Amino acid sequence: MKTALTDLFIRNITAPGRYTDGELKGLNLQVKAANKKYWTLRYIFEGKRYDKSLGAYPGTSLKEARKKAIEARSMLNKGMNPKPHERRVAEPYKAESVTPSFREYAIACHAQKKLEWANKKHADQWLNTLRDYAFDLIGDLPIDQIETEHILQILEPIWTKKTETASRLRARIEWVLASATTRKLRTGLNPALWRGHLETILQKPSKVTPVKHHKALPYKDLPSFIKKLQGSDSISALALEFLILNASRTSEVRFGLKSEIVADLWIIPASRMKMKKEHRVPLGKRSKDLLEIASTLDPESPYLFSRNGKPLSNVAMSHLLKRLEMNITVHGFRSTFRDWVAEETDHSHEVAEKALAHAIANQVEAAYRRGDLLERRKRLALDWESYCLNDKGANGTP
Repeated sequence: MKTALTDLFIRNITAPGRYTDGELKGLNLQVKAANKKYWTLRYIFEGKRYDKSLGAYPGTSLKEARKKAIEARSMLNKGMNPKPHERRVAEPYKAESVTPSFREYAIACHAQKKLEWANKKHADQWLNTLRDYAFDLIGDLPIDQIETEHILQILEPIWTKKTETASRLRARIEWVLASATTRKLRTGLNPALWRGHLETILQKPSKVTPVKHHKALPYKDLPSFIKKLQGSDSISALALEFLILNASRTSEVRFGLKSEIVADLWIIPASRMKMKKEHRVPLGKRSKDLLEIASTLDPESPYLFSRNGKPLSNVAMSHLLKRLEMNITVHGFRSTFRDWVAEETDHSHEVAEKALAHAIANQVEAAYRRGDLLERRKRLALDWESYCLNDKGANGTP
């Protein structure tokens, strides 16, 4: 429990450092060399940490500092930043006598790291898991005082019940602590490290909960499903068929733009790709027909598939599958495509992986294989479209 500052303590303290007032959250007395003392209020606003100056002691007394801090807290409660025009501490964890708490440091890390994530939902989940499971136990602990037992207190209650969530949570805590080590805010072994550390205590996640793959339609059933899909005249049905024919991801199709179509190619910019690399998709006749139909339904829209100029919702195609009483996922059609390539064609593994825009795991191999195998993928796309539209089952590939 933090102790409230007193006038006697403040008057007599000479050792440099940061002294926290236990009575008012975030109020600190900064003692510098030559016995200079300053009041600051530390707070978080919109995920960023600020230190607001409240004046120097003794010009600003303890009572006055608390009054100013209360006024600033009142602004925060109204959703206003008490320090809107002053420079935010860009690097709040420079070598000072200040050690941030795990919560402070994690929020600051997230604010910087989320810029590299294209998926806002993933960015939100990254911080939400820490808030839901970690902050109550270690949020107020200084970043350099977190040990293995703290991590186990967080993980053990959910390790076998919510294994996937617990595994992701562990990785995120490890990342935050590793970042703190890099900034020399802590030393020694990372207590959230898995290999050679927590793996000696906790069960391997894959042994606790089997990996659940996206539910996919067997490729032998795909031609009849395509025929069923073509019986629906909705924009979602057009988009889903286009997605299947091009083995695309949901977000690639949802946010696809008409300006990205160049002749017989759909050129998806790197900014919209999971691997952050431009992806060229060869389009077959049916794909181009689908684009033309979609364009007539919403001619003024910049998107390939849209309603009233707006892209389809994230669940539009999955809801269509539910209406068609299909117990499968949209993403699963990529697995359907991959299974068909492997079992029914002579197309190579590398061509299929390029069609799926997968990254090459082997970095040496990736360095030599810089092309996108476009001509070979055109032949693959033609075969896949022919199979999908054939409706003759597994042996219907022309």
